[in-house]
Amino acid sequence: MCGIVGFIGHGNVQDVLMNGLEKLEYRGYDSAGIYLAEGGQTGHLFKEVGRIANLKETVDFDLPAVVGIGHTRWATHGMATKANAHPHQSMNQRYSLVHNGVIENYQALKTEYLKNIQLNSETDTEIVVALIEWFANNESLSTKDAFKRTLEVIEGSYALGLIDKESPEVLYAAKNKSPLLIGLGQDFNVIVSDAMATIDVTNEYLEIKDKELITLTKDAVTIEKFTGEVVQRESYIAELDASDLEKGTYPFYMLKEIDEQPTVLRRLIQSYQDEQGQAVFEADLLKAVSAADRIYIIACGTSYNAGWIGRSLLEKIAHIPTEVHLASEFAYELPLLSQQPLFIFLTQSGETADSRQALVKVNELGLPSLTITNVKGSTLSREASYTLLLHAGPEIAVASTKAYTAQITVMALLADAIRASKGIEASFNMERELSLVASVMESILAEKAAIQTWVEDSLMETRNAFYIGRTLDYYVSMEAALKLKEISYIQTESFAAGELKHGTIALIEEGTPVIALITEEIVGAHTRGNVEEVRARGANAIVISMQEVARVDDQFVIPTVTTALAPLVMVVVTQLLAYYTALGRGLDVDKPRNLAKSVTVE
Repeated sequence: MCGIVGFIGHGNVQDVLMNGLEKLEYRGYDSAGIYLAEGGQTGHLFKEVGRIANLKETVDFDLPAVVGIGHTRWATHGMATKANAHPHQSMNQRYSLVHNGVIENYQALKTEYLKNIQLNSETDTEIVVALIEWFANNESLSTKDAFKRTLEVIEGSYALGLIDKESPEVLYAAKNKSPLLIGLGQDFNVIVSDAMATIDVTNEYLEIKDKELITLTKDAVTIEKFTGEVVQRESYIAELDASDLEKGTYPFYMLKEIDEQPTVLRRLIQSYQDEQGQAVFEADLLKAVSAADRIYIIACGTSYNAGWIGRSLLEKIAHIPTEVHLASEFAYELPLLSQQPLFIFLTQSGETADSRQALVKVNELGLPSLTITNVKGSTLSREASYTLLLHAGPEIAVASTKAYTAQITVMALLADAIRASKGIEASFNMERELSLVASVMESILAEKAAIQTWVEDSLMETRNAFYIGRTLDYYVSMEAALKLKEISYIQTESFAAGELKHGTIALIEEGTPVIALITEEIVGAHTRGNVEEVRARGANAIVISMQEVARVDDQFVIPTVTTALAPLVMVVVTQLLAYYTALGRGLDVDKPRNLAKSVTVE
């Protein structure tokens, strides 16, 4: 995880770094720091534990800096302490370095090269900056060559920004697996983990590919391979609106992003269907997916939960057998594959390390892949055979909401397009039903006050909670449980309702909240039987149902939509439930403890 921003050239370096770090704080908020260099070999290091606001209070904004690097940390090696915060410096403080990723062989490098070097932190990053100094001194190398030499011996994932205070007119960078971009400006250049962090100063960016070394000055950028070969690459314009990155009148990004979901659905309908309601997917993509004898959905976390809904849509609408796999397991325990597989990678950021490792394996096998992501030009987008964008706009809150519903919507539209290409008769009009879903979402969002009251009565004091459901409702309960546990810290689990009697009902205690999701008539009666079983054992049972299968005593009833798309509306209720629980407990809704938005290390 972690976020990096670097700036060289004309402009207020401190402002760019601090504004960038504030926008990157979703990537980590254990500690933060910046390093500033002036002319005349003068440098200044500022580091603090905790949020960016703590760092901002210590930074001298009047220093005449010409180059700087900043970092917000999510701890991997070493606790969240000032000593472990980035930037890290070499022993004589000539070199300063920021790093996102994990250096796998740092202990071996320490033993081989740095036996007599006094280190000040517990991090793998300090080994890297110490190595740069070691190679510069012991092999009489220039800074660039010492950096290159270090890159040749380190193993693992990294995005690096380096400053030599003896040459403050140059900023160095490199990446492998971890995300990093170059931003181009007039009399300045930047490096950044995510374009949204510097979109207020430039919208023109260059991609950096793995194992490339970057040299930036205020008016030039050089990209070269480790062999010394210079690479020419076209820039692109980041299609971001800076206003989308602000909370506006909302107290938290999460609530803003929940409210944006109807708009995202309508945007996706417009993006992937024409005025006649016909699919506008790339012909080669439809051909590739239609030819598959089995689809493998690969994802993590919320995207993994969305994958289960996608599986149902692809099988029932497009008639293609589909499996769902955790990316962290798939890459190292490959299942027995079918004869003509196609792989769908679901990822909000397009940078998820586990998913990327699985894609590397798929590419080694020469098999077709599709990435469905929110970030154009991201690593998984570039390296897959095909890409579909979520068009959800920036998602800042750590707990994903609109990306989940956007992923399901894209898979629904794709499944319907494949159905049409195969000549399979439609059971419902996809465009019309998705439009209805968007309207129903709005009606649920209008009931926020009722949901908040209900939460205050049922969840404020509980230690644990359970979600239950069957078929699609069970898949939604997986996501609902994840949302509640990750932002409210209530131990929440989801169970297939029919499995309660096979052991898990032993967890029910007096007053335990058990939230049942019921949208399908075919299994609704069975789930209601399970509700009575837990009530008989003292549970505080809560039912969220769809109107056509509702009963008068259900706590929350949602308007009816077609069953296949019911998860899109059901999940909104559970998102609000999680939000108001965390809010009522006085927690930071957007930045839950121990978590960060983009998981860019395995």
